[in-house]
Amino acid sequence: MTAGTGFDIRRIGGRIGAEILGVDLSADLDPALVGEINAALLEHRALVFRDQRLDDAGQLRFASLFGELTTAHPTVPSVEGQPHILAVDGDEGIRANQWHTDVTFVRTPPKASTLRGIVVPPYGGNTLIANSAAAYRDLPEPLRELADKLWAVHTNAFDYAAYAAYAAPKSEKAAEHRKRFVSRKYRTAHPVVRVHPETGERGLFIGGFAQSIVGLGPSDSRDLLRLFQSYVTRPENVLRVTWTPGDLVLFDNRITQHYAPDDYGDLPRLLHRVTVAGDVPVGVDGTASHTIEGDEAAHYTPAAA
Repeated sequence: MTAGTGFDIRRIGGRIGAEILGVDLSADLDPALVGEINAALLEHRALVFRDQRLDDAGQLRFASLFGELTTAHPTVPSVEGQPHILAVDGDEGIRANQWHTDVTFVRTPPKASTLRGIVVPPYGGNTLIANSAAAYRDLPEPLRELADKLWAVHTNAFDYAAYAAYAAPKSEKAAEHRKRFVSRKYRTAHPVVRVHPETGERGLFIGGFAQSIVGLGPSDSRDLLRLFQSYVTRPENVLRVTWTPGDLVLFDNRITQHYAPDDYGDLPRLLHRVTVAGDVPVGVDGTASHTIEGDEAAHYTPAAA
């Protein structure tokens, strides 16, 4: 066992990611053990639990140990009879092959996300997860000083689902998913640099839903967002998770981005996602995010927020 914990930790990336060994997530976990897992999450950003073989109830139970659960999604329907579970089904056009942080278009994006592998292709279909705190540290000082002052508008009206809508042969399913995704429009202003509420670290809080910089025009916004994003997705900041059925991945949505490459053709791929409600992001100067358009997404806000 790793010193001070009830499990073994095996680092699997230079700057992000660890496998947790010796924990059965289907068992009743002691609060002290949950605290140790949370500490590992804060350190490694993304944790992989291999061959857990949880069912939906087990995934819900585990995710709820880290806080109040959100509903499956603000606009996309949940798994039938499971209001907290989103099916990430490649056959339904849900292929998030663009870097993003989950649901940043609302005022209170999730604190953490859990993904459970149910059906995985024999090749491809990996999940990439990036460390946005390392990206912030990589910025040259003048760019860090600039980023600290900037705010970005995040919206679901220009999201990764749009790309799938033009992809054959599943264009009809993808287009229907796109229609649901944007059925209710959200626009929220978040700091480009978010201060992590538990560690105090600074991380770049952008990704695919960040579409413009407050106070700048479209061209300048795109250029700046691409520049900052290029630091997030540097290979040294990225973990590649290769799935096997039964695996569960837990990642800190406040200080990571992720990407699911669409590289498995017509092969089936099905994950279930459960997310933990988060707080309102805060920038370097202490100013909190605010809604520009759309409701407050109360189903995504913990009772204490």
